[in-house]
Amino acid sequence: MQNSTSSGKGKEFIKMKTINIANSGICASEISLGCMRIANLTNKDASTLIHTALDEGINFFDHADIYAGGKAEEVFAKAIGTDLALREKIMIQTKCGIRQGYFDFSKEHILASVDKSLKRLNTEYIDVLLLHRPDALMEPEEVAEAFNILQNNGKVRHFGVSNQNPMQIELLSRYLDQKLIINQLQFSITNTGMIDSGINVNMEIDSSINRDGSILDYCRLKDITIQAWSPFQYGFFQGVFLDNDKFPELNKTIDKLAETKGVTNSAIAIAWILRHPAKIQPIVGTTNVIRLKEICRASEIEITRQEWYEIYKAAGNQLP
Repeated sequence: MQNSTSSGKGKEFIKMKTINIANSGICASEISLGCMRIANLTNKDASTLIHTALDEGINFFDHADIYAGGKAEEVFAKAIGTDLALREKIMIQTKCGIRQGYFDFSKEHILASVDKSLKRLNTEYIDVLLLHRPDALMEPEEVAEAFNILQNNGKVRHFGVSNQNPMQIELLSRYLDQKLIINQLQFSITNTGMIDSGINVNMEIDSSINRDGSILDYCRLKDITIQAWSPFQYGFFQGVFLDNDKFPELNKTIDKLAETKGVTNSAIAIAWILRHPAKIQPIVGTTNVIRLKEICRASEIEITRQEWYEIYKAAGNQLP
């Protein structure tokens, strides 16, 4: 892995490790800032958050057209301003496909959504466009037409998906001229379904059930980078597991390790994800500048194999 060297403010990045997205030569910070919650920030606070991320070595920013009804993209654009040199140093990712009460991968909606995101983000191009959750009525030929138009017009450079299983990706890929480079999936210390079934192969227990078609192994085989959304959440947006009385053993284990390594529990939670050889990219959504700096320290430390399994077991998982 390589290290980023400079930010849009002319300062040097700290040694935030980078990942090669989909082994394509696209160099991105191994931690990404998710911008879902920035809509409620003032322009000053949003600017401070984003430039703090840059100073910490983050060059990848995640959006979606539905975040605060598009306001998050507008706030981000105002915060980074019109510095073209800065724009070329960062990667902006956004998503489309979720509408009020249904999903929509139609050519018409994809094209219209991207045009609106481009306007809100005040940019001429989007680095990565993801299809946001599967649309049961997807017509892959339409998606392919939309992707070709967006790429040929220079509006989108790369494409990916979110929350899709291997066969859904295979079906879509059959019609595409572009490689899908990212699959954004829920993953955290307490949401480990994509790992559990692989550990418990041939066991007659709930953890052995393969619910996602071996998506982790599939993405590794196909050179698709997995992005972990909600890396601090348990369940489906039920809350944060850190400092939560519902997870006493897990927090005890994390806190002990954090003290040993001289970092916070947030850094340990992210370092645990980064330790996996799939080179998963966590999407962290904090709007707290101090916490963001603490999280970024995860890139400086290493979790041993033994420590990784200790955390995994402390979350309530058993090894066969």
